[in-house]
Amino acid sequence: MSPPAPRPSRTPDDPRPRRTPPGRTLPGGAQPGRTPPVPRPRLTPSVLAAVLTAVFAALLHALTPFPAAAAAGAGAGAAPGGAPADWTARPGGGAGDRDARPYVYLEGTPGTALQDRLAVTNSGRAPLTVRLRGDGRAGAWARFADDTVTVPPRTRAEVPLALTVPPAATPGDASGELVATGRGAEVRVPVRVRIGGPTLAALTVEDVEIAGGAIRYALVNRGNALLRPRLAVRAEGVFGTLLDRPERPLPLELAPGRRVERTEPWPDAPALDAVTVRLRVAAEGGARDEAEASETYVPVAPAAGGGLLLLGGLAALASRAYRKRRTGRGAPRPPEPSEPPEGGAPPGTGASHRGPDPDHRPLAQAGARP
Repeated sequence: MSPPAPRPSRTPDDPRPRRTPPGRTLPGGAQPGRTPPVPRPRLTPSVLAAVLTAVFAALLHALTPFPAAAAAGAGAGAAPGGAPADWTARPGGGAGDRDARPYVYLEGTPGTALQDRLAVTNSGRAPLTVRLRGDGRAGAWARFADDTVTVPPRTRAEVPLALTVPPAATPGDASGELVATGRGAEVRVPVRVRIGGPTLAALTVEDVEIAGGAIRYALVNRGNALLRPRLAVRAEGVFGTLLDRPERPLPLELAPGRRVERTEPWPDAPALDAVTVRLRVAAEGGARDEAEASETYVPVAPAAGGGLLLLGGLAALASRAYRKRRTGRGAPRPPEPSEPPEGGAPPGTGASHRGPDPDHRPLAQAGARP
């Protein structure tokens, strides 16, 4: 009898799991054959306070500008919102803020040159250099005595300008802006020009559309006069008036030939109704117009559910009719009952039948010889 083979020793990198003898406890109190539990970190009040402090510090650091950027902003002389902090530009001629005009207003006929001034005030301690230009239809007609002006500290300078109305200009109103740029800021001064000649006030409301909880439309100035539109909205449904907003002025000025798209909010639009919305616009000079649009409001979920229910019912009826038709074709038909012969004779016999029918003889007799 040969001795038992020696058991091979396990190496440290042996991938086979190690067996724990019965009754032995692994280090840490774990049971044999089970994975020791992984301890979970506990969020103590001190840890939570440290995390919140770190997050707050990161946000504060992100919102605080760098010193270089803060210094650059302070040197630029710009106030919050992009407005200049130490200089202004406005129509000339006024001695103070109360006497200042809100915009430059000029009147003339086509081909004439109109004169005015733009006042630039430097309230800072350093010289101010501004660049002047025109923008818009009427602003493009303006020419300054100097496109670049340097204003000494604590000084007010009035720059002459000439606005020439083109010879082919249409009578009516024209608008634009005079733009002054300096120290990283920009100031825009409105310009209004009334061009002599016959004026025509024409306003249209177009492309009315009802979309959910809003009414979209467009206003177009078809004349040659500056218009300030007013709007009235009315909506009618199947059961009566749904919306009735009286005429009110809109916060805009519509220059000749200008088109503006606007939205009228309607947060309480119906969920189920057929609606007709009518818009009426008006402006000075007798300009009036109105337009309407219709929309049918149907709840999406009930409509979809009703359609699915109808399709399901039709499919069930079709399936039932199909099964009934196949059952009628495949089942055997029962034999039709034969009428009994006269005299009460049993089936298969008659008055003229005198003997057994050879076709109905028993099999033994039918195969026997005579």
